[in-house]
Amino acid sequence: MWGENDPCLYYAGWATSDWPGTMGMVFSPSVENLVAQLTRLPGVGQRTAQRLAFHILQRPKEEALALATALQEVKERVRFCRECGNLTEEELCGICTDARRDHSLICVVEQPVDVVSLERTAEFRGLYHVLGGALSPLDGVEPSHLRIDELFRRVDANGVQEVVLAMNPNMTGEATAGFLADRLRGRVRVTRLASGLPVGGDLEYADEVTLGRALSGRREM
Repeated sequence: MWGENDPCLYYAGWATSDWPGTMGMVFSPSVENLVAQLTRLPGVGQRTAQRLAFHILQRPKEEALALATALQEVKERVRFCRECGNLTEEELCGICTDARRDHSLICVVEQPVDVVSLERTAEFRGLYHVLGGALSPLDGVEPSHLRIDELFRRVDANGVQEVVLAMNPNMTGEATAGFLADRLRGRVRVTRLASGLPVGGDLEYADEVTLGRALSGRREM
């Protein structure tokens, strides 16, 4: 049950005795600001932001302040790795400084979150290069906006033998992969992540592009 002095009952400036029973209530400025900031997060709409805001209000003050401290620390301490562009709190990330990794093999991805996904597989033991996005001229994203020149410098200077292109299989990802392949071909071996039918998927639900790639990428058993 809500207490009479619970801050959530005052989120719109109404006490329990003033509860109007109408949908016309207006959030207090501080809660409005919190909701507005939460809606900036990906996948968070207005209703979800309101639920999160009320959840934060209901939690003890220490928990809310711990969240605020974590946000402040991550923005102040986390940076991009000087070598690969992955997230780190040091000059170089743990992957780049790991002597057990294959330094002749680089996997190129769009964002740091893609490194996390690939590392979960425990299949790749090389290094990474994070571009920071994908080419999209319509959105104003040109080669100079990505870490493409840094990739070329790594390939030329560090004895790299293979570059794995692991862009997302969409229009911008394919365009980026094609752009990089054209400029890396002849300098280093260039490969692309295989694409096709997902495990557990049914043929009847697969689109033509996915089926076509599955057929062209078929292998002997």
